[in-house]
Amino acid sequence: MTHILITGAAGKIGNALRRGLHGSYSLIRLADIAPLGTAAAGEDLATTDIRDLAALERAMAGIDCVVHLAGVPEEAAWETVLPLNIEGCYNVFEAARRCGVKRVIFASSNHAVGFHRRERFIDNTVDPRPDSRYGVSKVFGEAIGRLYADKHGISVACLRIGTFRTPDRPVDARQLLTWISHRDMVQLVRRCIDHPNYHFVTVYGVSNNLRSRWDNTNVKFLGYRPEDDSEIFAAEILALGVKENEIAAQFHGAHYCPMEFTGDTSQVN
Repeated sequence: MTHILITGAAGKIGNALRRGLHGSYSLIRLADIAPLGTAAAGEDLATTDIRDLAALERAMAGIDCVVHLAGVPEEAAWETVLPLNIEGCYNVFEAARRCGVKRVIFASSNHAVGFHRRERFIDNTVDPRPDSRYGVSKVFGEAIGRLYADKHGISVACLRIGTFRTPDRPVDARQLLTWISHRDMVQLVRRCIDHPNYHFVTVYGVSNNLRSRWDNTNVKFLGYRPEDDSEIFAAEILALGVKENEIAAQFHGAHYCPMEFTGDTSQVN
């Protein structure tokens, strides 16, 4: 994998990857509808809307691996989620197939499994349990990734990303479980780009947090060894004494779970 395309490259994770992966590959093509500044050595800039399949095909010319970050990054109305996180995600995988791309790394989210109860440690074999429309869109992305791996032989990695922040630190008690540092994010993506052979894999994007409830044992073969631990922030954060919402505290998806909630938490087992 020497020619890499990053969609959504102007976003927070995109900027971290742009800095952290610079110089590691023959070409890193950065795609977004937002401004990307000036191209550095080894970079190529492409103004690309993932809702435009033809534009995506142009952006993928000569590309070996796509890191797909573009889309709505949080809960939103269905009218917003649908064209970007559903149709746009389909377009990325279909353009990759048409252009002979070998690998797609998809930025999924922990919100694809957010309604699993927090007292349970979960790994990459648990059933999807989205906590929001955004979470549903990430389940869709993982499913279409599986389809394109099985049907078309594209190597696919789905990253269930936890809490990625700028500035680079957790800010509340729940994020002590879910935080992923910038350098660990860069390492994870690098491992998924560079690993010589996998068909389809799902991995949690989380640092080496003492309090983490997510288990990456099944994907140790990738070589991802996170270096950072949120525990260095724990005393400061816990001293604030901020109490988590009663519903949020029960589930991995936290504050996404009580949004618009009208159900019965006792039935969500």
